[in-house]
Order: sequence, then structure tokens, then C-alpha cells
Amino acid sequence: MQRPLARQTGSMRLRIARDAAEHARLAADAVVSALPAGRAPVLGVATGSSPNGVYAELARRVAAGEVDLREATAFALDEYVGLPVGHPQRYRTVVHELVTVPLGLDPARVHVPDGGAPDLAAEAAAFERRIRDAGGIDVQLLGIGRNAHIGFNEPGSAFASRTREALLAEETIADNARFFAGADEVPRRCITQGIATILEARRIVLVAQGLRKADAVRHAVEDAPSPAWPATALQAHPDVVLVLDEEAASLLGAGTRAAAE
Repeated sequence: MQRPLARQTGSMRLRIARDAAEHARLAADAVVSALPAGRAPVLGVATGSSPNGVYAELARRVAAGEVDLREATAFALDEYVGLPVGHPQRYRTVVHELVTVPLGLDPARVHVPDGGAPDLAAEAAAFERRIRDAGGIDVQLLGIGRNAHIGFNEPGSAFASRTREALLAEETIADNARFFAGADEVPRRCITQGIATILEARRIVLVAQGLRKADAVRHAVEDAPSPAWPATALQAHPDVVLVLDEEAASLLGAGTRAAAE
């Protein structure tokens, strides 16, 4: 029997999964339960390794006829600046392979910021308009960086920030080097939804796994909101579900963990 979502301090609800399969199921449940009835949903999708199991579980449900996302619209969180068309680590490519095709989405309704646009400020403003014109995002899937970045909003990002060009932190470059031949090949610039943009989603589902994310999770949940730890901004949102494995939750205080049990 599935445990109900447990209310935590503020608006965050915490789930701690026992294994990878449960982690994917719990996060997919949080996504699916936020899909609106009577109209096509608008999804916010993240890249990186953290959400991959969630996409696989959603794809299983789509294939089984449990969920129909054919009319859904999707918006990616971010994109590197400067990677050529067709590069395997370009997020437009990653989203197509891991999200669009497996979930049966219409590629015409899947939007990724254009990191090759000649005017990145104009592209950022246009991306904001596309989200607004779609009616806003119903459920945003997020990962979290070791420095508590969400999207590519690195430490110091203003909570009022909107979609914009930004610089990647050295820590993020080092972490993302595993997807490239080395750190020297990781782009230094990106275009990312801002923190305020992310907070406009009706529900946010943050997923994290592993000891490397434990410190960021602890700061995000238990620290006072501060741009030094961007994910602390989520504390102001009315509907956030955090799905963690035991390692990612390992630095949380006893009181915090008790709220999830």
C-alpha cells in the first residue's frame, strides 16, 4: 500500500524512497496527480541524470494506456549556449530522446530555449511569452545541483529572476563534465528559466538521489531562503513535492525526516 504524501514544514511535502524503482514511482505519481482534468497539460521538464527514472516510469504508463500525453505541451528548463545543432549533449537533443519520443509528445509542442539564437535576450523574452501563452506550467520537474542550483540558476541568482542568459558555476561545469569528453568541452554559458519563472508552475516536483546531493537538499529544506542556495526559494511555493532516496535525505534533521514517515 502506498504511503500518503506527508505534510512537512511550510508547503514542502517530503517522500523518501527505499530504492530506485520506488523513487521513480513516487515522482511519477506526483507528476500525474497534478495533471489537469478536461484540458491538455503543460509540463516543465528537466535534464540531467536525476529525472531519467521518472521519464522511464511515465513512458511505461503511457505505453500501458494509463496516461495520455499526446496533447501535452512541454517546456525545458534550460539549454547550453554555443553547442552546434546535432551535438548529443544539446538539451534539445536530450529532451527529444528522453522525453518527447518515450512520452509520445508532439515535437511541435515541445519547447527548448535556443542556445544558438543570435539575440539571447530576445529568445529569453520569447520563451517567457510562450509559457504564458500556453497558460503556464501545470507541473515542473526539477533536479538540484550540488550547490542547490535549480535550472541553471546558480548561487547568487535573484529570486525574482526570469528566463535569461547566465554563466555556469565552476562546480556545475565540473559536475557536467561527465557528459562530455572533459570539463574543457562544457559550455560556460547557458539560457535558463529564472527562479521566478520556475515558481509560477502550479506544482513543483524535485527529485534527488545520492550522497552528493544530500548537502544541497539539507540547505534547500532547512535553511532560511537565500540566493546563496537557490533551491531555498522553493519554500515560498504552495505545492512542492520532494522525492529523495535515502542517501539524498541522509543529512536532513530527525524532525524533517519524521514528517515523511
